Amino acid sequence: MSVPRLFLDAPLAGSPPAVENLAVPLGAEAARHLKALRLKPGDALELVLGDQVWRADLAELDRGQALARLVAPLHEDREPPIALQACLPLPAQLSLFDEWLPPLVELGATLIQPVVYARSEYDSAKTAARMERWARLIQSACEQSHRSRRPDLRPPVPFAALAAWEAPQKWVAYELATGQTNPVLRREPLAFTSGPEGGITEAEFTALAAAGWQPVSLGRSILRAVTAPVALLGAVQFELGKTL
Repeated sequence: MSVPRLFLDAPLAGSPPAVENLAVPLGAEAARHLKALRLKPGDALELVLGDQVWRADLAELDRGQALARLVAPLHEDREPPIALQACLPLPAQLSLFDEWLPPLVELGATLIQPVVYARSEYDSAKTAARMERWARLIQSACEQSHRSRRPDLRPPVPFAALAAWEAPQKWVAYELATGQTNPVLRREPLAFTSGPEGGITEAEFTALAAAGWQPVSLGRSILRAVTAPVALLGAVQFELGKTL
């Protein structure tokens, strides 16, 4: 089993900067998680404090509380070499967004931006109530995949915001033939988007193309809304892996 990794809010409120032998409280939720993993005092951990990753030992685990002691910084970076901005359509079924998040986080998405497309059937109250759950799913996926940083989860924006989106590369997964070949990935920040259930409307695609979003084909079959962004990001990571 790999060494468990926990993400903590940092800097630690009221504490000195992270240094060797510093005692770090982990909180009740982390304590329950470590108990479920059957860890005991003395077992190894990895803690992410802001942009720092540390090796640590579990010092105490009792009655819903846990304490770790920092051992040494881990000089590693598991983040992608370019920013990967996932502009995800809000689906009519918000549970689909739950399915998207873990694989997209595992595949290195650095930003999660929900977007209200024409076919999103957006409900602001229901979406706001789900944001906390999405933040927990993102953190869990970061810990599971040993990410070095948590992606930024932003509040939903209307589709029109994509027209002003600033990124050197902007891709849109589109199921209809456009006569264009797929763009070549460059070592620059990449934003990508795809449609909700029912797809992107013709007017939306026209607006995206006018704003510099390049169409990307993911094969001859029509993918489900929940499949397209994961397939696209997987293809991006394949390309990035060629030059690692």
